[in-house]
Amino acid sequence: MTIKEFWVAEGKKLNLKKHKPGWTGDYKTKEDAVADLQKNIERLAKLQDILYAQNHHALLIIIQALDAAGKDGLIKHVMTGLNPQGCQVFSFKAPSAEELDHDFLWRASKSLPERGRLGIFNRSYYEEVLVVRVHPNFLQNQPLPTKVKNDKKVWDKRFDDIRNFEKYLTRNGIHVLKFFLNVSKDEQKKRFLERIDTPEKNWKFSAQDIKERGFWEDYQKVYAEAMEATSTEKSPWYVIPADNKWFTRVAVSEIICQKLESLKLQYPELTDAQKAELAECKKMLESES
Repeated sequence: MTIKEFWVAEGKKLNLKKHKPGWTGDYKTKEDAVADLQKNIERLAKLQDILYAQNHHALLIIIQALDAAGKDGLIKHVMTGLNPQGCQVFSFKAPSAEELDHDFLWRASKSLPERGRLGIFNRSYYEEVLVVRVHPNFLQNQPLPTKVKNDKKVWDKRFDDIRNFEKYLTRNGIHVLKFFLNVSKDEQKKRFLERIDTPEKNWKFSAQDIKERGFWEDYQKVYAEAMEATSTEKSPWYVIPADNKWFTRVAVSEIICQKLESLKLQYPELTDAQKAELAECKKMLESES
């Protein structure tokens, strides 16, 4: 799979209409993709083990999407083979009063993965340049200085803050991958109806989802502009076709695996003194009656 198909190039204009939500690449059948996903799950488990043992790097995976694009299922299926000790998942919903009393990056900052771990953000600080931008009253209701709320360049400044924040993370060994699950309006409608018609899925549906659907074009615009402004070589955005969940999952898993492999991870090497100590411990154990 050529992951460049999904990559948002730094400094280039992004036209989301050119990214087809139903595209499935070279896969002819769902079964082939599922088989590759299983291979990637095993591949990812091995890479995670080395990442955890080496304890030098961390990987932050950000997943953004409109409602019903498959974020939860993606996390469940791609991360199913990971050791829970080395993986952290945080879901960011509407900010609390405490969170609003801090800067917009604060709640994400305190949830960053430790070295040796994978951190997954189900939504993220990007909500502050997406949802808040589509609904300007959200910004006006935040306890910010009036000068900030009325600044016509507030979004450009926030993009700048995000770029600098992610640059800071990568300089400190926290690598960032960002995925936009690109679902079509027709597929979203189909999934909403399924949630309504299936009792076991009713809890997933909210009337607010329908209200937000009314802002579809606004969201397409702000997502494109946010990705254009913040996709860099070190912390790239990937636009992933999301109408076929089986393809979404194998594509994301491949990108994550390739990123971890690019870090040239290695198990820690022992010094001669440590090896001698191990040999001595082995002798002691073997001499026990």
